Amino acid sequence: MKRITTIFAALLLAASLPLSLSAQGGISADMLKEISKAYEGNANDKAIRNALNTTSISVLAENAENMAMIDTHFSDEVRTKGITDQKSSGRCWLFSGLNVLRAKMIDKYDLGDFTFSQNYVFFYDQLEKANLFLQGVIDTKDLPFEDRKVDWLFQNPIGDGGQFTGVSNLITKYGLVPADAMPETLCSNNTSAMSTQIKTLLRQDGLKLRAAGKKADLTAMKTDMLKEVYRILCLCLGVPPTEFQWARYDSKGNFVSEKTYTPLSFYEEFVNADLENNYVMVMNDPTREYFKVYEIDYDRHVYDGENWVYVNLPVERIKEMAIASIKGNTAMYFSCDVNKFLNSKKGVADLNNYDYASLLGVEFTMNKTERVMTHASGSSHAMTLKAVDIKNGKPVKWMVENSWGASSGYRGNIIMTDEWFDEYMFRLVVEKQYVPADVMALLKQKPIMLPAWDPMFLPEE
Repeated sequence: MKRITTIFAALLLAASLPLSLSAQGGISADMLKEISKAYEGNANDKAIRNALNTTSISVLAENAENMAMIDTHFSDEVRTKGITDQKSSGRCWLFSGLNVLRAKMIDKYDLGDFTFSQNYVFFYDQLEKANLFLQGVIDTKDLPFEDRKVDWLFQNPIGDGGQFTGVSNLITKYGLVPADAMPETLCSNNTSAMSTQIKTLLRQDGLKLRAAGKKADLTAMKTDMLKEVYRILCLCLGVPPTEFQWARYDSKGNFVSEKTYTPLSFYEEFVNADLENNYVMVMNDPTREYFKVYEIDYDRHVYDGENWVYVNLPVERIKEMAIASIKGNTAMYFSCDVNKFLNSKKGVADLNNYDYASLLGVEFTMNKTERVMTHASGSSHAMTLKAVDIKNGKPVKWMVENSWGASSGYRGNIIMTDEWFDEYMFRLVVEKQYVPADVMALLKQKPIMLPAWDPMFLPEE
């Protein structure tokens, strides 16, 4: 009763105060009058308003002075064949990683348009992520539900996005198969419906694990829960093969050999790379100190696998390694903020593609550091870096193989100006043979651990 009386008195006091005191910080009538002067309603304002009522901002902001197609010649380019299509899924990280390996296999064995089964690896990615979540719930069982890590786990039980350590850990553990051994399905190409159901199932399973008594066999409970996830994956994606036959043909269509493989024996014969130890992950994150090693907690696909560990470097140093790798005919896993200033029709990412400032009559002044700090930019999409054009000893543009189909962009690729690369490139995975000794020495540092909810955790999609 005393508490109710106190609240009532406080409300009466607030009601008696002048508006300027009780609602301080709000938009007052005088402030609104001043703000409204920004729209003058002159001929220019009316013309822009009329245009925006029926046409998208990006179409109207397209810079007429930059309409010509960029030069498509590249001084150095990795030999690749074919363009893949992730359809309506967030599996760009998987397509990018497999396309890096695919380019090497096609070149080494003189293959035609060969593709690994993304669906096969994705099946085990989803199973492993389900286990990662459930085991995470077990590990944090004694923490309150309001704890930041517990809340993050239930907010992110599973997803189809990811990064390169997922590629390396999953392939090392489960191997690879060609696309025709486990083809795509409607659910693998359109992941949202399946993902929604698995998320709901995992969240309710997580609550059961947290509610289980101290004597409960949590491992047995988790195993039963994973059985249900496995069944759903089989229904939606198909049953992953344990053995298959594959006939190899060269680029001219000539028969070479036919053999029975397991996924691991196929990987060992045709890839035979130490994916977990032969690559260095570098990042250009200007919000953090350069020449330091960072690790993001729970930024992995496999519970007993590796978190994303990267060396943070100035963009100039990253370009040095990228150029060396391309000259060595080795494509790279690459991620960026893809939709910024991308003209998808031309397949060109250029800071001059769109002039939003002139159209809207405002200035956009944030630099890369400020955009990352304010969540205005971050790594959103992974592709395969495969070409650079060098003039007078400096790169002027780059090209990535995308996974949006052959009809997208420039013949399925995206061309990026070097200035765009500076502003919106974030991650690159490079073979150790192209990494300078001083950068390799940095890996001896103990990584600085960042929480799972760090902005740089965001998985590529």
